[in-house]
Amino acid sequence: MPSFDPKTLSTNKLHSYLLSTVAPRPIALASTIDAQGNPNLAPFSFFNVFSANPPILIFSPARRVRDNTTKHTLQNIEATKEVVINMVNYDMTYQMSLSSTDYAQGINEFEKAGLTMLKSENVKPHRVAESPVQFECKVNDIIHLGNDGGAGNLIICEVVKFHIDQGILDENDAVNQNKLDLVARAGGSLYSRAKKGFFEIPKPIGTLGIGVDQFPKHVKNSMVLTGNDLGMLGNVDSLPSEKDVINFIDNLEERYSNIKTATHSEKHKLAQNYLSFGDVESAWKILLS
Repeated sequence: MPSFDPKTLSTNKLHSYLLSTVAPRPIALASTIDAQGNPNLAPFSFFNVFSANPPILIFSPARRVRDNTTKHTLQNIEATKEVVINMVNYDMTYQMSLSSTDYAQGINEFEKAGLTMLKSENVKPHRVAESPVQFECKVNDIIHLGNDGGAGNLIICEVVKFHIDQGILDENDAVNQNKLDLVARAGGSLYSRAKKGFFEIPKPIGTLGIGVDQFPKHVKNSMVLTGNDLGMLGNVDSLPSEKDVINFIDNLEERYSNIKTATHSEKHKLAQNYLSFGDVESAWKILLS
């Protein structure tokens, strides 16, 4: 049985082992604002509940391993001492993943991920309307665990109000775990769906994804495409060219003779089928045709 001394491992290697063995971990989709009131949204899997009286949640935005910088979430909380922790179910998983992209300070990840800002009642940061459970929190303390890349920063949050989707409650007002359908983080690109086991989501691309806010209106406001579909489509750094779209559709016409006269709804359903196989590029070409 191999044994390891953490002090002899690189931070990257140690980080990988910890994330792959302490799993699955619940996800805190944390909504904050900066000192100027600009919203920010980011997911964290160093997270759990630690007390019921008082109700305490703790999550940890660690310093980046690659360059030892801190995340906007930590900077915002240090400035405002407020946060909303939104739980993540399967239906919003790809949008949650897209919100983890390192967009610049001041960029609204709600808009990039195609998620809806919902006004909170007791704190200034907005809730995520799509989340089945939303915890409005005041920050009691911040504990810095180190100054080097990979060091955590424990955000100790006291819940001052929380909201639960009526649809996940049973006749006794207890939470139905199957309806809640939470996802959790594992190592690498793996996630765990509470009622179905492991699945994989490619990590956000190294370059910045265009985000849902850059979509054509008929795609952004689609009545067919799901939140997960939008999250997948937003994780590209550019859209295909008009020439590539035309060439693709000309070839596709051999299988779908009515593709050029299809309605938006019909094209969206076909694109959704391509997305189910992970073919985002072909889905975009259909949507832009």
